[in-house]
Amino acid sequence: MPSKLEGKKIAILVTHGFEQSEMTEPKKALENAGAKTFVISLAGEQVRGWNHTEWGEKFPVDVPLDTARTADYSGRVLPGGVMIAGASLENTATG
Repeated sequence: MPSKLEGKKIAILVTHGFEQSEMTEPKKALENAGAKTFVISLAGEQVRGWNHTEWGEKFPVDVPLDTARTADYSGRVLPGGVMIAGASLENTATG
């Protein structure tokens, strides 16, 4: 029996400093359930996670935020993290 997520496109919206496990674990679970995930960011070609108490891995950005369209995705994942609140406020204030 096919999964309800089979073939669905899921946007994962991140910026530098997201808690790495809050992106990688849901991404893995969604892909295992048949969804296609897309990392979306305004960070450029790569975005870097935060791994508990230090900088984590770099991940490729699949879609730049300025070209992403809400209608193209069936769902969204918004990983949190200690460094995210400040980054989000900066982007809101300047953008």
